[in-house]
Amino acid sequence: MPNLYKVIVTGPFNSGKTAFISTISDIAVVTTERKITTEDRGIKAETTVAMDYGRVELDNKILHLNGTPGQTRFDFMWEILAHEMNGFIVLVDSTDPPSFPDAAELIRLFSGFHDVPYLVAANKTDLSGAVSLANLRRRINPGDDVTVMPCVATQKSSVRQVLLQIIELIDLRRGA
Repeated sequence: MPNLYKVIVTGPFNSGKTAFISTISDIAVVTTERKITTEDRGIKAETTVAMDYGRVELDNKILHLNGTPGQTRFDFMWEILAHEMNGFIVLVDSTDPPSFPDAAELIRLFSGFHDVPYLVAANKTDLSGAVSLANLRRRINPGDDVTVMPCVATQKSSVRQVLLQIIELIDLRRGA
């Protein structure tokens, strides 16, 4: 019987959460994308309003991936999705420094819901203008013991590395 994991994928607006889950999911991703009607519509056409859900099996471990909405107007979903989570990933657009305080706030909020392992995945590290991991760590300040790793949410191998890292952190906490 495979081990089960509920992993939350959170992050600021436009950090790549839907792409991250869609890239790796073994099933068709359940999304709640809707057309953007606010001033953010110039950034992208749609946004997640409730959640994204995907499922992947890695090394005989089944991960239920729950992506949160990135806009604070949908923040009522965050605690609902965090219920019974085993760990969370904070996805940060490393080319968007103005979103870094939002990422820091998400770490604070999700850490307050449940004491579970988490890591920071610096997305879009393949693009010009991406800040270094050290710079990102300094600006988000997740704590010295928190993993900050590079990620390209549209590359399966990159997403897989992030997920294997969160599994390792969860298993360490479980004593597995």
